[in-house]
Amino acid sequence: MKRKGFFSVWLVFLLLLAAACNTDKGESGTKTDDNTKPEENTTSDDNATIENEASGKLVIYTGRDESVVEKVVGMFNEKYPDVQVEHLTMGAQQILERVRGEKANPQADFWWGGTQSAMMVAADEDLLLPFKPSFDNAVADAYKDPEGRWYGEMLLPEVIMINSDVLTKETGPQDWDDLLKPEWEDKIVIRGVLASGTMRTIYSSMIYRQGADTPEKGYEWLKGLDKNTKDYAQDPTNLYLKLVRQEGTVSLWNLQDILLQSKLNNQPFDYIYPKSGAPILVDAVGIVNNAKNEENAKLFYEFLFDPEVRAELAEELYQIPTRSDIAREDMPDWYQELDLKALDIDWEKMADKEAEWMEHWDSNIKGKGK
Repeated sequence: MKRKGFFSVWLVFLLLLAAACNTDKGESGTKTDDNTKPEENTTSDDNATIENEASGKLVIYTGRDESVVEKVVGMFNEKYPDVQVEHLTMGAQQILERVRGEKANPQADFWWGGTQSAMMVAADEDLLLPFKPSFDNAVADAYKDPEGRWYGEMLLPEVIMINSDVLTKETGPQDWDDLLKPEWEDKIVIRGVLASGTMRTIYSSMIYRQGADTPEKGYEWLKGLDKNTKDYAQDPTNLYLKLVRQEGTVSLWNLQDILLQSKLNNQPFDYIYPKSGAPILVDAVGIVNNAKNEENAKLFYEFLFDPEVRAELAEELYQIPTRSDIAREDMPDWYQELDLKALDIDWEKMADKEAEWMEHWDSNIKGKGK
């Protein structure tokens, strides 16, 4: 009997010990510290739910070509079908002036497509929201604002544009100074300068390369260009039309739009990359300060810079991304053939001088070179 009693007591002890051990275990069967909270379980399904719940409006001011806007907004709405996107297309300088005028009551949420110079000015005037997106480390310091008020979305080399029905890469102007030669008189058509961020950048770069501290040399250069310019087109569409009609056979424009018009719209356009190098414009984006739909603007921001989106836009829309973490071999053939030789430009200094230089050009040079 004593032996049986001993075993009964021992069995009870083992059962109590097992129960005590179980109270020290979490649901997964692993021991946890009483003071440690379990990790929050955030799954891709949770993220998808958040994305699917996005709704409301998103108002975009953009300098992008309409075909680009339709493509990207369509992609965005596939992911966020309940976000109603409205956009207004205008030149980068016009966007700056409009956002500036609406500062007290912003009407736009997102600025999509602005020159580095315009974005610097907007940041200094407190027009853009400081925001550090998830891709911050993938964009070089040279392509973003140190306070996160704008990020370069893509690079736009500014090149010489030609009508490929009349000229070839070998017979067109090979460098900037060639544009001043007598053989190109009345052969050049220019997009209206003051309203265009692209043209303001090109013209300011031409002054800078002659010597930023002595803009008079640059002004003389622009007088020579004005002498050979047959007409100033009011907008990109009008510029393309004049070139197609051969009212002019040469222009100055950004590489991406030339490729878009040539490859997607079958226009007779080609480009010549200037031998001395090109001003490579950082085409940037930013959230308007005090935007009414700030959260949707942030969603669009992140979407634009998604690596898969960037690769698709490079393939289909000839964009050169600023993200440094996309392998060159993953980029399309046209990109791999590029030699992006850049003019040496102090962009901050040029941004400080741009308004002064362009005002002088408009008042004292435009149309007076004949």
